[in-house]
Amino acid sequence: MKPPFNFTRFLPMAARLLGRGRLPTLLFAVAAKGSSQGNRLGKLKDDFKLLQALCLAYWRGEYRAISPKALISVVAGLMYFLSPIDAIPDFIPMFGMLDDIAVLAWVMKTLDGELSAFRAWRDAQRPEKLAVVERLPATPALLAKENPQKNG
Repeated sequence: MKPPFNFTRFLPMAARLLGRGRLPTLLFAVAAKGSSQGNRLGKLKDDFKLLQALCLAYWRGEYRAISPKALISVVAGLMYFLSPIDAIPDFIPMFGMLDDIAVLAWVMKTLDGELSAFRAWRDAQRPEKLAVVERLPATPALLAKENPQKNG
């Protein structure tokens, strides 16, 4: 399936963001925009939260059963969602979020197998563990300190 318009330009940026350890900053920005625009996401709101949870579990080293290419696509999709300059600028009333929603839906459909595996992993976890794994601390800096790869 062909990627949505302009999505592919976010892939190298996503790879650089991951390589530089900047995922916490992205996740906080995504959480902020998701909170303010959540009702505009409609049925994709749960899928959006799943992508965030996947990134948090990956960052914390709890879930690594995702291919690097799939992780980059997830991060690129979240970056596209954040970008005010995309196919349809977000400031255009009623239409600004349409391309963001289309990209998130495309990511969900394209990575269905990877995301199904993550859902199965989540379902197998104790609720207390998920509460810790999927929690955002107060600041991106605090989340950055939690990365086992950087601390170990």
